[in-house]
Amino acid sequence: MGKSKFLLVAIEAAKKAEEVIMKYYSDDLTWRKKADQSPVTIADTEAERIIIETIKNSFPNHAFLGEESGNDNVTSKYQWIIDPIDGTKNYTRKIPLFATQIALLEDGEIILGVSTAPTMNELIFAEKGKGAFFQEKNIHVSNIQNLSDSYCCFGGIKYFKRRGYLDSLLKLSENTSGHRGIGDFWCYHLLAQGKIDIMIEAETKIWDFAALKIIIEEAGGKITDIKGNKITNATTSIIATNKNLHDSVLEIFQR
Repeated sequence: MGKSKFLLVAIEAAKKAEEVIMKYYSDDLTWRKKADQSPVTIADTEAERIIIETIKNSFPNHAFLGEESGNDNVTSKYQWIIDPIDGTKNYTRKIPLFATQIALLEDGEIILGVSTAPTMNELIFAEKGKGAFFQEKNIHVSNIQNLSDSYCCFGGIKYFKRRGYLDSLLKLSENTSGHRGIGDFWCYHLLAQGKIDIMIEAETKIWDFAALKIIIEEAGGKITDIKGNKITNATTSIIATNKNLHDSVLEIFQR
């Protein structure tokens, strides 16, 4: 697969961020709570800074939206969305499930996504119309047809309760063959590779899923919000599936 300059620079930025993240991972890391009570570390802020710096070296006029730095208010047809550490809670506890997420939007449409998990040696990326790849190998979602044969992952239980979806999640669990609350990026990695079939989050933000959206779609899957609406920058919930199961999952959450 021929990689665009956009993708090559995004992968370079993710690898530079990985060096920062792993440097602090071995330390006795301190962290603080942000206004939304989520944790942030020096690794988050430094990794985001080096990602933006690396991309700006090649594309100085592009706009940026980062989880830690916010929106830079630059007007451009291209905007990069960055989550330097998706899974900071895991990171602070030395749980090795965390990743760097980088997405690129062109005129508001996501055209590129990179997700890299340094402790697991996982690099997954996709560009619009070019497929999704694990390392350099093309990947695809599963072909499971029935909920009763499917494997489902989901985000934090308290968010389903807070949004009034706990009963629906329990119903879905009863109708699937396997279900685990792993959460975060890794479930999307598994979904894109056909290892699970459904991923649901009741609360999330654009930087948590922007890169993963195009990865899932280019792997042949489908992703909407929990009500079946198209993904936008304002989306706060996710249903991602192998496409075959999407309507069945939505039906449960519509009840």
